[in-house]
Amino acid sequence: MIAVRYYSRSGNTKLVADAIAAAVGTQAVSVDASNAALAETADVLFIGGALYAYGLDGKLKSYLESLDASKVKKAVVFSTSWLSRHALDLIKKELSAKSISVESETFYVKNRASEAQLQEAAAFAKKFA
Repeated sequence: MIAVRYYSRSGNTKLVADAIAAAVGTQAVSVDASNAALAETADVLFIGGALYAYGLDGKLKSYLESLDASKVKKAVVFSTSWLSRHALDLIKKELSAKSISVESETFYVKNRASEAQLQEAAAFAKKFA
């Protein structure tokens, strides 16, 4: 099973999450949605968010802290932001602290995702499906 989880304030990370989800045949779910918890083990969990005031949004951080490591075989991280790629490192750090295996390759979009970047996100996702 492949899962896509994200948190997005502006909608930009949601665009990328939706492109990833469509490419791997699943639905992207916001971490603050009632169905965000993993009901079964994910072979791959795509997880994304952005940098807010130099840190992760509390909702994303709480979700990462709540993950059951036994339900995630591998995590793949993606991010969007207006400033920097730092959210990638912060998400990876949270996952690693839970002893969740994290793919070294990540996907990042600075500013609003263009159609070409959404296609790149889909191609990125297919490498792990």
